[in-house]
Amino acid sequence: MNKIKIAVIFGTRPETIKMFPIISEIKKYPHLLDCRIIVSGQHREMLDQMLEIFQINPDYDLNIMEQGHSLSNITKNSLLGIEKILKKERPSMVLVQGDTTTTFAGALAAFYQKIKIGHIEAGLRTHNKYYPFPEEVNRHLASVLTDLHFTPTKISCENLLSEGVKREDIFISGNTVIDSLFLMFKENYIFREPLLKDKKIFDKKIILVTMHRRENWGEPLRTTCRAINKIIDEHSDVSVIFPLHKNPEIRRIVKGILQNKKNILLLDTLDYDDLINLMSKSYIILTDSGGIQEEAPSLGRPVLVLRNETERPEAVKAGVVKLIGTGEEKIYSEADLLLNSREKYMEMSKSINPYGDGKASEKIVKKILYNFNLIDQSPTEFEVK
Repeated sequence: MNKIKIAVIFGTRPETIKMFPIISEIKKYPHLLDCRIIVSGQHREMLDQMLEIFQINPDYDLNIMEQGHSLSNITKNSLLGIEKILKKERPSMVLVQGDTTTTFAGALAAFYQKIKIGHIEAGLRTHNKYYPFPEEVNRHLASVLTDLHFTPTKISCENLLSEGVKREDIFISGNTVIDSLFLMFKENYIFREPLLKDKKIFDKKIILVTMHRRENWGEPLRTTCRAINKIIDEHSDVSVIFPLHKNPEIRRIVKGILQNKKNILLLDTLDYDDLINLMSKSYIILTDSGGIQEEAPSLGRPVLVLRNETERPEAVKAGVVKLIGTGEEKIYSEADLLLNSREKYMEMSKSINPYGDGKASEKIVKKILYNFNLIDQSPTEFEVK
């Protein structure tokens, strides 16, 4: 029997986290599937960090990242580099994930070579093309090109149906980020970050803060930092831990407002396993991250989202995630409410899994095997229990 060659394409930290369990699952079928790993290097340093943690050895590394290069350059360099590899390898299917520029370029390169495309985490929408930018449009464009859409939830499936995608081309798998979370979370975890080894840090209520989205650069980041200052000034039982994105402008603004402030700990970007286990020890999470919106509900941690819109409404509807924007007074008042009201806190700290059950990667790979007639039975779709 001829093996089916699958090319897995990614280039950023979040994509790596969500592709790792799929790569691991593909490798369980060496007699049926042949995996080629292509990385663009869109987030060079953070990508390398994740490749090391997950012990992923790419077959191809485009290393496209250049200082200060534009979205157009990222798209062009990814497209040309991936095209060259696909012409050489001729895979039967390309797998892309999420909403990055690498995702769109990988799907477009595969389309130009008439190679089938599977889109992991398909169907998420805000219906505002500039929010998040450029991710919302990247997802739309990838969807137009995709042959098999792996949606994490029923809502994302319905989004695609409303856009004219056939139901037989959609498979509700759950989100692979929950697979990775379950692999990384440990009850008695020992942090690698030296500043987190001091257990006294966790004597206070921890507010974990992360910000990286392009639309929050500048003034939204400043107002968030000012709100954090106010929270710390008025709550002596609270500590803030803020792992900083590698972007130099983000680091400059945050350090300018929060550095050397008592009970505020500014860290470098954390390894994924450190971050997951820090989330589990946090009291509240303030973030603009899509991945954390998916992960934190499984850990029972309330999330205040520093955005006005989200393409992940499931946890918002469940009441464990709340959109609050980046207004200084709004951030302060929402955090203050959770710190002062045990009732409100308990309402938001339910442990739920609207995004997956830890078996998304298994379902995705079995669906691919089924579609190529390599197994007789299609897997069941993910349903929220």
